[in-house]
Amino acid sequence: MENATIYVKQATSNSNIQDVESLLLKSDGIERALFDTNDGEIKVEFDHQKISLQQIIGTLEAHGLHVTI
Repeated sequence: MENATIYVKQATSNSNIQDVESLLLKSDGIERALFDTNDGEIKVEFDHQKISLQQIIGTLEAHGLHVTI
């Protein structure tokens, strides 16, 4: 497993976090996503043999989310 921390500008309210979490956990290879509502920080645990960090970011951006590392 690999861990990464990303920031999603829109992930600061409960409803937005639920949407982002659902999107992430639907992706094959993502095991866990932990959110900090104060700043949109998401700690993602994933299997790098199934999905890359760039693919995770691409999925989020494809859904109109602003992502930074």
